[in-house]
Amino acid sequence: MTVDTAFAAYEAVRHRLPAPSNTATRPHCVETLADVADRYDAFLLDAFGVLNIGETAIEGVAGRIADLRAAGKQVLIVSNAAGFPHAALMEKYARLGYDFAPEEVITSRRTLLEGLKGRGGTRWGLMATRSTGLRDLEGLDLVYLEEDPAPYAQVEGFLLVGSAAWTEGRQALLEAAIAERPRPVLVGNPDIVAPRESGFSTEPGHYAHRLADRTGITPEFFGKPFANIYDLAFARLNPLPPRDRILMVGDSLHTDILGAQTAGVHSALVAGYGFFAEGDPQAAITRSGIVPDVIVTRP
Repeated sequence: MTVDTAFAAYEAVRHRLPAPSNTATRPHCVETLADVADRYDAFLLDAFGVLNIGETAIEGVAGRIADLRAAGKQVLIVSNAAGFPHAALMEKYARLGYDFAPEEVITSRRTLLEGLKGRGGTRWGLMATRSTGLRDLEGLDLVYLEEDPAPYAQVEGFLLVGSAAWTEGRQALLEAAIAERPRPVLVGNPDIVAPRESGFSTEPGHYAHRLADRTGITPEFFGKPFANIYDLAFARLNPLPPRDRILMVGDSLHTDILGAQTAGVHSALVAGYGFFAEGDPQAAITRSGIVPDVIVTRP
């Protein structure tokens, strides 16, 4: 998938995303976050495209975070990372040179778990990769969705968490099961794509929107650009700054920037890495009408 096709995929599902609400008409363009650090008290950082590309840390970002903290800024990760247990993510960030505490990492997986409270007794079919394990999900009644069609028919709802092992055959089974008997579909990662070293990966949001288009179901999304993940992030900020003193930093207009606007905070689009590393962010801003407050070349 290219930048243009990924952008078009997000534009095609705008009717399921929050409406843009920023009043900014022209972003303030700077080189790094250091150039706007005095304007904000808290920084919410996306992971892919801001901290790392795939399994590679972006050079200089660990130092930038250290400088922000030394200046008294609060820094959290706010990421649509649902496919991996929280402990596995913490191990990854440490391996990449980041020293976040577990409570400083807010993910869509955690947001989904919050949304599942009060839904006990439900048997869920799970889109996930077996090798990542079920840590964090142990309390749920789950069955993996794979090649056997029986679980698709038997479960009471579906959790779309990780798509690394998902196939067209499994998607066909899921669509047929939903068409036959509609049931709740909860999406733990609204991303359609994510930037990797060799291009874009296809994420659960892609399959959720396809499912909605073909069956008419309305998925429940947990994570950016929806407000639920920001509610968790705000609960971690102490003290909680005014909304115009909080900056969400990300590489995607349709998740990070639109999500910031949904939450009522300021936004910074990273132009040199991630989604727009090989694309034109200014043209995409014009086409989408999603306008960040700031564009930074690199974090």
